[in-house]
Amino acid sequence: MGVESYGWTAAPGAAERARSVLAGAWSCAVTAEGVREEFVGAHSVTGDGRVLLDVPEDSALLAAAVCAPRGEPSAVLEFADVAPVPVRDRIRARLWLAGWFSARDGRLALRPTRVVLRQRSGAALVDLDDFAGAAPDPLATAEARLLTHLADCHADAVERLTRLVGHAGLHGAVRVQPLAVDRHGLTLRIERVRGCGDVRLPFHAPADDVAELTERVHALLSRAGAASCPRALRRRTDGGR
Repeated sequence: MGVESYGWTAAPGAAERARSVLAGAWSCAVTAEGVREEFVGAHSVTGDGRVLLDVPEDSALLAAAVCAPRGEPSAVLEFADVAPVPVRDRIRARLWLAGWFSARDGRLALRPTRVVLRQRSGAALVDLDDFAGAAPDPLATAEARLLTHLADCHADAVERLTRLVGHAGLHGAVRVQPLAVDRHGLTLRIERVRGCGDVRLPFHAPADDVAELTERVHALLSRAGAASCPRALRRRTDGGR
């Protein structure tokens, strides 16, 4: 039994994914006027996608913004989306925002003119209007807690979910961990002796909050309970027999 398909798009679009990375990221690297600095817990995002940075008064970036000839130096912000569960290749995506900085009330505000999202599937240039109008996934800020709880306290449930993965997808698997979750589905990381791969398990309907997510995961587990045990995992469980 393999992963089911649905008529609706069971994955976030590039703009929504980019806004989710911004919402979930805790740190960022900023390059402007030849200066590069890294900040932790310093950024916030306005409704239209502008990034605000709270920087120290002695920040070289703030000085560059104040002293720039046009008052708005160009800048690039880089964000990394890191899986909260320890897996191989923990960086799930990188997001770059290029644009213009302005200094406002001791903070820096970036107006994006170019947004690039790179995932395992490749890099995508995000439309600026789509980015400005998109909202982060409703589970983005809770994802780390949810995935960590699933991996630490419900390893049996994760193993049961592998029954929804085709035999080919589990060939050579040595470990399976929850990698990501959003309103559209749950992604598992399949680790092998050499390399790894990801399998997405779409929900039957989007989940707009944690309560709905719980129901969607229970629905996946019910489907998994009716599926046969994957041969690859049975061999591993039985000691390789």
